[in-house]
Amino acid sequence: MSVKHSKHSTLAQFLKVKQAARFLGVSVSTLRNWDRQGKLRPVRHPMNGYRLYQRDDLEKILGPLLLPRDT
Repeated sequence: MSVKHSKHSTLAQFLKVKQAARFLGVSVSTLRNWDRQGKLRPVRHPMNGYRLYQRDDLEKILGPLLLPRDT
């Protein structure tokens, strides 16, 4: 899978593995394990093949964790 080019997606909307792990508060190893398990679907940079994560996908993962809890 490669980064799809459209007028709405720019490279700024994507994070590298280390950046995405920091954004989610997990280790790089955990992020790669989630990839293998199919929990996340990175795209590949068209020039170098690096994994890239869409910021929107990562925010969806964090969404339920950021909701206020009933106490």
